[in-house]
Amino acid sequence: MEVIRELLERSHRLGADPRNTNYAGGNTSAKGAAPDPVTGEEVELLWVKGSGGDLGTLKESGLAVLRLDRLRALKGVYPGVEREDEMVAAFDYCLHGKGGAAPSIDTAMHGLVEAGHVDHLHPDAGIALATAADGEELTRRVFGDRVVWVPWRRPGFQLGLDIAAIKEANPQAIGCILGGHGITAWGATSEECESRSLEIIRAAEAYLAEHGRPDPFGSVIYETLPEAERRERAAALFPYIRGLASTDVRVVGHYTDTPEVLDFVSRAEHPRLAALGTSCPDHFLRTKVAPLVLDLPPDAPVEQAVERLRELHAAYREDYTAYYNRHATPDSPAIRGADPAIVLVPGVGMFSFGKDKQTARVAGEFYVNAINVMRGAESVSTYAPIPESEKFRIEYWELEEAKLRRMPKPKPLATRVALVTGGGSGIGAATARRLAAEGACVVVADRDVAAAEKIAAEIGAAAYRVSDVAVAVGVDVTSEEQIAEAVRAAVLAFGGVDLVVNNAGLSLSRSLLETTLDDWDLQHDVMARGSFLVARETARVLINQGMGGDIVYISSKNAVFAGPNNVAYGAAKADQAHQVRLLAAELGPHGVRVNGINPDGVVRGSGIFASGWGANRAAVYGVEEEKLGEFYAQRTLLKREVLPEHVAAAVFALTGSDLTHTTGLHIPVDAGVAAAFLR
Repeated sequence: MEVIRELLERSHRLGADPRNTNYAGGNTSAKGAAPDPVTGEEVELLWVKGSGGDLGTLKESGLAVLRLDRLRALKGVYPGVEREDEMVAAFDYCLHGKGGAAPSIDTAMHGLVEAGHVDHLHPDAGIALATAADGEELTRRVFGDRVVWVPWRRPGFQLGLDIAAIKEANPQAIGCILGGHGITAWGATSEECESRSLEIIRAAEAYLAEHGRPDPFGSVIYETLPEAERRERAAALFPYIRGLASTDVRVVGHYTDTPEVLDFVSRAEHPRLAALGTSCPDHFLRTKVAPLVLDLPPDAPVEQAVERLRELHAAYREDYTAYYNRHATPDSPAIRGADPAIVLVPGVGMFSFGKDKQTARVAGEFYVNAINVMRGAESVSTYAPIPESEKFRIEYWELEEAKLRRMPKPKPLATRVALVTGGGSGIGAATARRLAAEGACVVVADRDVAAAEKIAAEIGAAAYRVSDVAVAVGVDVTSEEQIAEAVRAAVLAFGGVDLVVNNAGLSLSRSLLETTLDDWDLQHDVMARGSFLVARETARVLINQGMGGDIVYISSKNAVFAGPNNVAYGAAKADQAHQVRLLAAELGPHGVRVNGINPDGVVRGSGIFASGWGANRAAVYGVEEEKLGEFYAQRTLLKREVLPEHVAAAVFALTGSDLTHTTGLHIPVDAGVAAAFLR
């Protein structure tokens, strides 16, 4: 239908520009007529963005469709503002047809306002006016009587009634500023509605630009570190901060060092403003009541910063618990954890946290929105967000709690960050895919950067952003410096590392007399030395996080089985196998489990076999190379060929939730090679 097409196109245009609204914030609607499938008669309908959708990517399936006559009839049974939450359940009785999204809390606003099209948005400039101490006067000054001020009210049925009454009483108005919240605009056509939304936003931006003070956050008190130093310090602090932020519930992190953030944390007023918290409900739900702010200069020793962060975190938890206790009622949802979602570090930037990378990233983006709002409000007035009691009513709103309860159960490896070496092909690629499928964020590390990028893109194809699920890093595991850089990249991407798979390897099939010193050194450098270096560098992160973790070595049947013409490979694999036992003993007190997997005969899909090892082994055993997998299968007890996916499954078995008390174990994945049984 034309009305739906226009609504979606308008939503996409508005949602594509972050000046207009934040990710997943705001909603749009359109009214029109369609045949009733029962009577065939035309009925008036409302199409409105459903709960949890995003304007920029909205699809027809993301719209809730309601009958207007039934929706507006709810005014006759409305029990009053004290029981307005009951009206959300009543929306279900107004739905038209099958499918569609669940109606959001803002549905009443769209349905009760007498206009063909309505936009409700969260632009930074609009919220700056909405959160200014004299926001009502500023609204008159900027817009005259063309835009009307609406005092703060929590979203709901009553707010819809209020806006409908205001529009009726002010026929000249094109929209309103919602105190502490955002803007709403309306129009007879989709084009007119969009034009009016943009008129309000651009007028607010122009006013702030023309009349705002140049330094609303005060003078610079902390210098910003140069980029290289800044990111190095961020990588050093991030695992500690993530560990603190995971005290109640394990989280994934996101690092932001945009100019807006760096300027904010460098200025004298940032501690005062940060303590006031955000205001727009969408911002507040994701950033919590206030951030944790480190009060040390950026050149303070890392050890001092970590100790101070621990002290501030303990105080934050006490303050947050007190905030909950001040406002909770017997009907309030249980406290969801007392750790911060946002941590600000002067000279370095912002660390944000959530149940997955996207949630963590969006929380950071919302706090950038909040910084922009504070800047605008302070530049022309004083920032005055909604009262703390109202913040609590939003954060611990039963309707929001119900949304959380409807969310799918987390996957087994949700909030885990995995680093897989040799992840660009074969066993490494299969392992990266499996860990991501089980909910982990994955760092695909490989000497072949293009191969790693291909696997990361494949893993992240279904995500809103590929980097919310997987990132690729180039690393030669024989290089201490490249390994350190790869681990830093993993930390900056996701906040730390929880699960390490030492998979990078190669093999040269040579007899003892044909094995050169270079052959020996290369295989030991890649597998024995490389695994040691990766384990050592990632263990620093695992220990600093204080959340335990897993290191898995992809060793080999050849670690325990003596076969012909592979002295260098077998010896390197035996070295890896004993590293498992040594590190299990050393890292156990830190809650880090170290286990190994001994595959054999992984021919199809194997990078090692494709690089010449397969041809050599086929020659040794006197079979055709294309039949090598079949040959290996026939010499096993189970007579089954081993594939990379079988090794990946063993990695998941070791690192999922079932073997939490297992460390120092080697699992054969060889379809049964009796000579390689562990004794």
